[in-house]
Amino acid sequence: PVELVESGGGSVQAGGSLRLSCAASGYKFINNLANNCMAWFRQVPGKEREGVAHIFSGGDSTYYADSVKGRFTISQDNALNTMYLQMNSLKPEDTGMYYCAARATLDCSFESLNSGYWGQGTQVTVSS
Repeated sequence: PVELVESGGGSVQAGGSLRLSCAASGYKFINNLANNCMAWFRQVPGKEREGVAHIFSGGDSTYYADSVKGRFTISQDNALNTMYLQMNSLKPEDTGMYYCAARATLDCSFESLNSGYWGQGTQVTVSS
């Protein structure tokens, strides 16, 4: 079975950094050969889930939400079957549960990943 496991969350002060990891098992990344779409989402209780960033085919293309552009970087290590989210200059509004998702699809978008595989999440808390 496919399993995605997030790690790296924690509590930091505003301006700090965190690096999230999403380790995949049972789901082989094939750089530039598979239509592999992966993404990070976040959710705060009482609010809708928000797409943060997605990456297609090992890094051929990436997309960031406006709220994190210039501060977050999504990347992928195909050899380790792991996706990362480097988060710098963190703000209190970045607080939330962060989830990774994955799907083999040509349509790499936050919407298409609703039908993908999901992890259990890792909590990020940014204090002011």
